[in-house]
Amino acid sequence: MNGYLLLAISIVSEVFGSSMLKATNGFKKILPSVGLIVGYGIAFYALSLCLKTVPLGVAYAIWSGVGTALTALVGIAIYKESLNGKKLCGLIFIICGVILLNM
Repeated sequence: MNGYLLLAISIVSEVFGSSMLKATNGFKKILPSVGLIVGYGIAFYALSLCLKTVPLGVAYAIWSGVGTALTALVGIAIYKESLNGKKLCGLIFIICGVILLNM
């Protein structure tokens, strides 16, 4: 399987797991807790497979940067977290940083 496809699967799974973290209510809710464990499990497994073909520095920069940006957007969209100028600027810098690291 293509390394970048595995990286995308890893990112989506990590974002899902991270979004479940808030829903677990301190691991008191079973289904979100299971979702978190499954999401992180798939994320790290797919990331480890991705690293067979994608360099570590590139993969980790994309994984952490895009994952952080998407998790912030999930927080805004689902958990109604605020979006202000500083947060928007930070997200833009993250995305620019990922792009620059891949040039």
